[in-house]
Amino acid sequence: MGVDTARANCQRWERLALCSSWTTSHPAGLRVNMLRARPEVLVLLGVLLSLLLDPTGGQDSLSLTWEVQRYDGWFNNLRHHERGAAGSRLQRLVPANYADGVYQALEEPLLPNPRRLSNAATRGSSGRPSGRNRTVLGVFFGYHVLSDLVSVEKSGCPAEFLNIHIPPGDPVFDRDHSGDVVLPFQRSHWDPETGQSPSNPRDLTNEVTGWLDGSAIYGSSHSWSDELRSFSGGQLASGPDPAFPRAAQAPLLMWMPPDPTTGRRGPRGLYAFGAERGNRDPFLQALGLLWFRYHNLWAQKLARRYPLWGDEELFQHARKRVIATYQNIAMYEWLPSFLQQTPPNYTEYRPFLDPSISPEFLAASEQFFSTMVPPGVYMRNASCHFQMVLNESFGSSPALRVCNSYWIRENPNLNSSQAVNQLLLGMASQISELEDNIVVEDLRDYWPGPGKFSRTDYVASSIQRGRDMGLPSYSQALQALGLNTPGNWSDLNPNVDPQVLEATAALYNQDLSRLELLPGGLLESHGDPGPLFSTIVLDQFVRLRDGDRYWFENSRNGLFSPDEIAEIRSTTLRDVVVAVTNVDPDTLQPNVFIWQDGAPCPQPQQLTTGDLPPCVPLTEIHYFEGSGPGFGITIVALCCLPLVSLLISGVVAYFRGRERKKLQRRGKESVKKEPASDGVSAMEWPGPRERSYPVTIQLLPDRRLQVVDRRLSVLRTIQLQPPQQVNLILSSNRRCRTLLLKIPKEYDLVLLFNSQEERGAFVQHLRGFCENWALGLDMAEMSEYELFRKAVTKEQRQRILEIFFRHLFAQVLDINQVDAGTLLLDSSQKVREALTCELSRAEFAESLGLKPQDMFVESMFSLADKDGNGYLSFREFLDVLVVFMKGSPEDKSRLMFTMYDLDGNGFLSKDEFFTMMRSFIEISNNCLTKTQLAEVVESMFRESGFQDKQELTWEDFHFMLRDHDSELRRTQLCVRGGGGGVGDIFKPNISSRVSFITRTSEERSCPQGVGLPASKAPELGGPGLKKRFGKKAGVPPPRLYTEALQEKMQRGFLAQKLQQYKRFVENYRRHIVCVAVFSAICAGLFVERAYYYAFASPPSGIAQTTFVGIILSRGTAASVSFMFSYILLTMCRNLITFLRETFLNRYVPFDAAVDFHRWIAMAAVVLAILHSAGHVVNVYIFSVSPLSLLACIFPSVFVNDGSKLPQKFYWWFFQTVPGMTGVLLLLVLAIMYVFASHHFRRRSFRGFWLTHHLYILLYVLLIIHGSFALIQLPRFHIYFLVPALIYMGDKLVSLSRKKVEIGVVKAQLLPSGVTHLEFQRPQGFEYKSGQWVRIACLALGTNEYHPFTLTSAPHEETLSLHIRAAGPWTTRLREIYSLPTGDSCAKYPKLYLDGPFGEGHQEWHKFEVSVLVGGGIGVTPFASILKDLVFKSSLGSQMLCKKIYFIWVTRTQRQFEWLADIIREVEENDCQDLVSVHIYITQLAEKFDLRTTMLYICERHFQKVLNRSLFTGLRSITHFGRPPFERFFNSLQEVHPKVQKIGVFSCGPPGMTKNVEKACQLINQQDQAHFVHHYENF
Repeated sequence: MGVDTARANCQRWERLALCSSWTTSHPAGLRVNMLRARPEVLVLLGVLLSLLLDPTGGQDSLSLTWEVQRYDGWFNNLRHHERGAAGSRLQRLVPANYADGVYQALEEPLLPNPRRLSNAATRGSSGRPSGRNRTVLGVFFGYHVLSDLVSVEKSGCPAEFLNIHIPPGDPVFDRDHSGDVVLPFQRSHWDPETGQSPSNPRDLTNEVTGWLDGSAIYGSSHSWSDELRSFSGGQLASGPDPAFPRAAQAPLLMWMPPDPTTGRRGPRGLYAFGAERGNRDPFLQALGLLWFRYHNLWAQKLARRYPLWGDEELFQHARKRVIATYQNIAMYEWLPSFLQQTPPNYTEYRPFLDPSISPEFLAASEQFFSTMVPPGVYMRNASCHFQMVLNESFGSSPALRVCNSYWIRENPNLNSSQAVNQLLLGMASQISELEDNIVVEDLRDYWPGPGKFSRTDYVASSIQRGRDMGLPSYSQALQALGLNTPGNWSDLNPNVDPQVLEATAALYNQDLSRLELLPGGLLESHGDPGPLFSTIVLDQFVRLRDGDRYWFENSRNGLFSPDEIAEIRSTTLRDVVVAVTNVDPDTLQPNVFIWQDGAPCPQPQQLTTGDLPPCVPLTEIHYFEGSGPGFGITIVALCCLPLVSLLISGVVAYFRGRERKKLQRRGKESVKKEPASDGVSAMEWPGPRERSYPVTIQLLPDRRLQVVDRRLSVLRTIQLQPPQQVNLILSSNRRCRTLLLKIPKEYDLVLLFNSQEERGAFVQHLRGFCENWALGLDMAEMSEYELFRKAVTKEQRQRILEIFFRHLFAQVLDINQVDAGTLLLDSSQKVREALTCELSRAEFAESLGLKPQDMFVESMFSLADKDGNGYLSFREFLDVLVVFMKGSPEDKSRLMFTMYDLDGNGFLSKDEFFTMMRSFIEISNNCLTKTQLAEVVESMFRESGFQDKQELTWEDFHFMLRDHDSELRRTQLCVRGGGGGVGDIFKPNISSRVSFITRTSEERSCPQGVGLPASKAPELGGPGLKKRFGKKAGVPPPRLYTEALQEKMQRGFLAQKLQQYKRFVENYRRHIVCVAVFSAICAGLFVERAYYYAFASPPSGIAQTTFVGIILSRGTAASVSFMFSYILLTMCRNLITFLRETFLNRYVPFDAAVDFHRWIAMAAVVLAILHSAGHVVNVYIFSVSPLSLLACIFPSVFVNDGSKLPQKFYWWFFQTVPGMTGVLLLLVLAIMYVFASHHFRRRSFRGFWLTHHLYILLYVLLIIHGSFALIQLPRFHIYFLVPALIYMGDKLVSLSRKKVEIGVVKAQLLPSGVTHLEFQRPQGFEYKSGQWVRIACLALGTNEYHPFTLTSAPHEETLSLHIRAAGPWTTRLREIYSLPTGDSCAKYPKLYLDGPFGEGHQEWHKFEVSVLVGGGIGVTPFASILKDLVFKSSLGSQMLCKKIYFIWVTRTQRQFEWLADIIREVEENDCQDLVSVHIYITQLAEKFDLRTTMLYICERHFQKVLNRSLFTGLRSITHFGRPPFERFFNSLQEVHPKVQKIGVFSCGPPGMTKNVEKACQLINQQDQAHFVHHYENF
């Protein structure tokens, strides 16, 4: 009960800021508030607190009739509560001496190098005994008293360093003469309220209580004391051995650096003491154990005397008695032996006396103790036997070597209470070193080092500590304390070696006024502390005694009775040692601090370094040693995350592609081919550096040798005709399984069989085939290597044909021989070989881009093959080509007439004319049926007046083509040739083939190049809109448009670029402003955070540690947080759809939300990479930074207890929450970005859908990543909260719609893989033409949503979509909506709908003239727009839009026949001629030769006669090729000269929309109508 109540009381008073755990961490704030109160109130408050504070735990308070002293030193002085408290500042005796008067320490060159000064002033030999016979026990008791009074070893934050530069060639620290050894020295913790001005210089803080209150025994805080207690019988907690405390462990912050001798680390072998550094060496440990056991001894004695007392009473009474004994010994026994003078008698408590510890006292006491420390310490037993001690690698020695005993773990010589007793007895009998300026090497050269150094110089470090504290000079201190100052260096101390004085004076440039307090105090001391040190120490102890309200002699504090005081005054340290060790008192001298002649157990001899084992030398730890490869591998692995994601995406795309092909094959009717019964399987060798593939060789009855692949697709056909000679070459080695088949005028066929037997069977089969058809067969043998070299491969044949075609065109077009192509050195031989070669039917068909079995190929080849040998020679091909290239229209028409005069009777019958037209139709994938074609033939005969004729003469045939001389004049034979350069010849003529917006018969009848005046042009589509006349259909010279505008463009290159820039800004001003504002915010956040952490952050030292890393990581973190937060707004589709209807659409380009989403994502990932790079720099720097530095930067993570090396890099990456979440974030980003790429998204939308839902995990990781607060408080929520709430609200709106099932009314499977779905219109569903929705179908087994544009108009009662089967999802959707045969009543699977959502196409009605460009399935938004336009115009609605040009770009007119139905409906309802439709069939884009010319003639004829297109059945004009957007837009400027802005809306493949964008940009360079382009890609 006592324990629980005591802790409850502590918690109660801690809430009142009275317990030490709060006051230690917040002393300044508490001190300021208390100092502001009135003194009377403070006195009353102190009395009340003393009366109310009940440390007895609520038990019988009569046993604690006195006020219990606090552990943290607070409220000792009731007027100045903070005096002597843990965490209070040191109180100077002399004004501070800083370089700037505030906080900057004096350094070189103003003061000497501390290591040089140490060597000059304190180096010397050991073995000289104390002049006063002071014992070693007194020396280390002094260190124990000092640890009870003051501790300034805690490093300050931010970390500041006064590193000690070691002179080159130092025998201890720079044995390699490198000259770059620097011993780190970190400045101590200071009071943050000081160091702000010369009147308020920096003061260090004392981390322990500044009273002689046993804090080295009980700790300096209530929590520390609780950890030391057992809470049983009033005793301190012991370990397994009751004579020893429990081991040092958390939460006690015991100092636990590694053993500099062995490098061992950890708490094992270290004990829990009240002093943080109580385990520094066995000698301090022994004294700590002494007082530990003395307390427990008193607790046991009191428990026996007062059996009814509880734990708290026993503990506090024992503690009170131990502290009083400790005070008495330190003040009245140890101090006189140390100073050789007795302090004045105690009179009374003096509350107005400031007892605070001075920095001068710390320096004086520490330095004087250091001169008395011997190189070793004896151990003896009670019978005066001085024992040999064991050393780990040196055997036995007469004493413990001091330098090898620092922070020793599990010392074999001190593993029992008896051994500790022997060490105490040994120290009491051993005489210390002489009190002079010499410090033994165990301290001066082998003191425990900081950080990565195992050793340092104690004297040099003390000098640096003095400079850190701003200690005055020696002369200033003497003057301030009223002591005599020496006149010169020799007056310091006559007992000091003159050489030492000379060396020291030389370091100070003979200026005695610059001599520092520490070396000056040492030099003046000999035998006893000098006047300065004695004055400082005595003054401090007297102030401590007289200013301590809890001093044991103060009869007014109620602690002790006069008898108890007398008993305490008579207690000596000898009594304590005897009581604890139970030794005979006669084995110790009365005063254990002085050894006098005749005292028991004299030491064997004064120890020297030669009698002891050597000190283990300095070792340096390289923090990053061995971590380089792992660090590099980790960075490479992190960089490879995108590559791994890319690999995974490739695998997923591969399997999705296979699935897609399976679905496509399943949807097609499989056509089975019967394999030939006489086929022989083999592997064809195509040539070097190419892989062989399996083929089947078929010898067909019509003298054809056919090569087919596994799918029985014909790869090659060779027509054999007698008396052709077939050469067969067989390999004679390497299993004899290869053969080479050479046939004249063909490239060679190389076959590899599985065995010689299979090859022999084929040879026999081939021999019989040749004999049957009277073909010659010549057989030979050679090695396989020679066979491969001799073979003429297809690639070699192609090179020959390339030369063939180059020289062919060089002769036809009179091209210079050099321009025909660059030839090799042996060009003459290759030219002869090329010109003598002949083309096979297959090669001829390939050169025309057709199939060998096409009728056109048959007819043309038969006409050109004059000798009928089945091959075309150079001359035969040249004769045909000359006609097409240079012939007149009559020559070309006669050539066509001859080609299709199949019976050669000089007449072209209707059937032959029909056959000719069929051969032309083949190139457009048979776009017309036989009925349609027959109708075309009849109409052409009828139009020409030949309806009664069954046969045509050439004159009749040419008359039929009378209106198309210009087309025939341009007619060519489009030959691909064998290489680049040939096709470029025809490009100018191809471009001139495309017709423009001209449409009426009047326009076509106008002479070429002549136009009507604009004033005579009839009105079209409403007032103010003009239509251009005068350009002949299909042949609009681009000169007419460019020349008319050329005069307006009389400007230089710079002016054109400026105009282009102005138009670009005008077109994208909203985009530019939004991107600029967003970028400015991101840049501002980056700069603000970077500046803050570089110059304005709270002083933690992180900017000085990793400047580049911190500003890069923190700046990018702010920008990335903002970006990843507000990127959510770009996906709020419902909000965007709403806002685009408001005035905000004038300023914000809501239609570019997806593009802005991508832009933010790319910018964010770049910044995320930079953020990661910054953290890589940070991790490396943190991995090589000392723990003291990391404890300043990360106080919540690291505690500087000296026990740990810096964490390895992998700890930062994989064992911290920010590190692990950062790695996971990189992985998530790599997956999301790779799977969201355009390339992958087209191959596996489901993969994109699933991986993009990782955004939830992304934000969870982002929140966790920033919430750990390693460096700063969480800030991500500042950016994330508002966008997240908006996004969640938008999602809830979508979810409310997604839950509603929508029935499909009609499903229709259309050609080209298009599925037409018509479904119910949800109640309240309002949309505009051009908008889109997202649908899901759970019948597919997935809930993923796909976007599609509505093809229905807003006035229709149902909604409709046209979905092309482009991927697995759309293919499977097509399957489930295909009705089984005979099941007309089946119910269709239901859909889930989300939308509608707005886009740029719905802005079509805001322009007076709009151009709609649709490519492929991209025409879907325009279907809705066209129907909506016609409906509104039929109602007489007032619209700004007066004219729409719809350009439909399609591969064939059959690709999207459903759109033709919509266009037909539009044409029927368009009474005001609002819509002008132009259809471009691109399948013939590069075939404007004889065949295309005939198709063009037929199309114009059909349109002229029936006013509709031959191919589409529409009144719309059909063009062959790709639309020339630039010229088309140019012509619009003339047709509508008064229109200032023309809207262009395109949807289709990226290549098409880019061409539209490029054309708009080029036209916008002019000063006419401005084209505003909106586009969507699919």
